Amino acid sequence: MTANAITLFRLFLTFTVIAIFRRHPYIDIACIITILIIFILDSVDGIVARKHNQTSKFGAVFDIAADRIVENVFWIYFAFIIDFIPYWMPIVVVTRGILTDGIRGFALTDGKTPFEMMSAAWTRALTSSRFSRGLYGFAKTLVFIFLPIVDLLRPENTTLNIPFINTTVIDTFSLVSVIIAYVAVAMCLIRGFPVLIDGWQYIKRS
Repeated sequence: MTANAITLFRLFLTFTVIAIFRRHPYIDIACIITILIIFILDSVDGIVARKHNQTSKFGAVFDIAADRIVENVFWIYFAFIIDFIPYWMPIVVVTRGILTDGIRGFALTDGKTPFEMMSAAWTRALTSSRFSRGLYGFAKTLVFIFLPIVDLLRPENTTLNIPFINTTVIDTFSLVSVIIAYVAVAMCLIRGFPVLIDGWQYIKRS
């Protein structure tokens, strides 16, 4: 399977999850596992591209576009169905994505991929280093796994019959989910700021 095919498969799984979530508690469990697979595949497509020498400007742009679709869809969807996540969170994430991708579009006309446009060492470290991308990916994975778990553990999902699930457990999961969501949004903004810095030269040139 090629890297781009893996990316397409991730998009397919994403829309499948939001299409069938909340149909049945056991389907929800399968969706949570699928979300984990979606974010694991985010690393796999890059590994496959490098291993089989399939790296390209299109692949780089397509991968970022797919990442943007996945995270925006999940942010909007879970903020809508789970009422303890503030609506400003998906608004901030979507706005940040539009701004950074717009700036990256200027760089692309100059032949620079989204990661190649980062000129300073500190901006590359924040946006394109494996550590930064891995940490942000891990934060997003936790958010989009914890949010559906909280929804799954709500009292109305009594068909699960889990004896140790009580109000304290649900409240704890809810609090942890919100904290991780704040961390993920903060990281989203921090990783977007260097794009504005290095991208300004391409905007002025245009």
